[in-house]
Amino acid sequence: MAKYNPINNDANDQLVIQISKSTSAPANEKLERDPLLPPSNSNSKQTRPQHQQRRLISLDVFRGLTVALMILVDDVGGILPAINHSPWNGLTLADFVMPFFLFIVGVSLALTYKNFPCKVVATRKAILRALNLFLLGIFLQGGFFHGINNLKYGVDIAQIRWMGVLQRIAISYLVAALCEIWLKGDGHVSSKLSLFRKYRGHWVVALVLTTLYLLLLYGLYVPDWQYEFPVETSSSSPWIFNVTCGVRGSTGPACNAVGMIDRKILGIQHLYRKPIYSRTKQCSINSPDYGPMPLDAPLWCQAPFDPEGLLSSVMATVTCLIGLHFGHLIVHFKDHRDRMLNWIILSSCLIGLGLSLDFVGMHLNKALYSLSYTCLTAGASGVLLAGIYFMVDVQGHRRVTMVFEWMGLHALMIYILVACNILPVLLQGFYWRQPQNNILRLIGIGK
Repeated sequence: MAKYNPINNDANDQLVIQISKSTSAPANEKLERDPLLPPSNSNSKQTRPQHQQRRLISLDVFRGLTVALMILVDDVGGILPAINHSPWNGLTLADFVMPFFLFIVGVSLALTYKNFPCKVVATRKAILRALNLFLLGIFLQGGFFHGINNLKYGVDIAQIRWMGVLQRIAISYLVAALCEIWLKGDGHVSSKLSLFRKYRGHWVVALVLTTLYLLLLYGLYVPDWQYEFPVETSSSSPWIFNVTCGVRGSTGPACNAVGMIDRKILGIQHLYRKPIYSRTKQCSINSPDYGPMPLDAPLWCQAPFDPEGLLSSVMATVTCLIGLHFGHLIVHFKDHRDRMLNWIILSSCLIGLGLSLDFVGMHLNKALYSLSYTCLTAGASGVLLAGIYFMVDVQGHRRVTMVFEWMGLHALMIYILVACNILPVLLQGFYWRQPQNNILRLIGIGK
């Protein structure tokens, strides 16, 4: 899910750290490119500056590993529902994909915006890149493509899906980029305390976003609501279901503030129409997989719900800001041990906080992007980053991760072609005499 904008290949000059040979930084570290930009091809010896260019390879490997994990859970999740997204509360392998991507975006931003000549120019570029990614997400996930087994395309704008994976990444990227551009202090970093002071504006934003999320989630009153469910016969009127709520602070599937805000602002017709909670035991006899509904299934089981909605994207932005802090540790601490020690300490605290919140009732929930889920997955991201960094950038074991490195450098292309089913959709457009006789059917994909 979700990264990186296919514009501006000539921004390499502002995305490279110039480190003299006398520095104590790691031997293979170079400034990470903008997380919304594809890799630049201008790497010839003639264009290299006199100072040594260093790149943090572990970030590319981490990104590529996340892309591979995304493909795995998408393709195998239907066969092994246990690794598919949790139907509601709980945490599975698939639930780590989105926070991993957001965390990587944050880390990359800290390196991208280490130095920039003009705040206004940097802001304009960040807005344009986020806007391009957001529009790309609407095109890919708004309903224009109808998926495998359906050669039709096009979408009714009255029912287009506005939010999605790339849209969430675009929002988080923009907020984190603006924080890095405008809220960074001028002081020199010589200790952990001075690091906090330099970036205290970032922490204030993260605290405000978290507080806003909690106030809305637990404070908003959710009234009764209704939705229409279309029937197979196009001439028949849709069924109308009334969902009884009238509660405040619910985190269940039917009456939570996350869904209510999306229904009020975006419109229920613009939400994801295959809700994750339709795989719960209340809604599926094959839970945690999709299946027929029980006879006593509640009325909300088929109601649209967007897993990348507005309020949940607030906490997704916090994940990106946490990744931004991990990136600051790369920028200001040059010793391997210092970086890894700080990463592990912070990650352990986040994991402990996430588990504690889940224990006291603030459950791990990817659909709501709960605070416990935010803390636990951000901590897991930090641990994984530390492990990959030690193996690749410290120990130099790069050959065993070359595939993941390549996938990380081409994450957006792979996401579009594979995760969004664009490649299968293109392939099934070539058939023999009848649309059913297409290449996908030949290799056993599709019905």
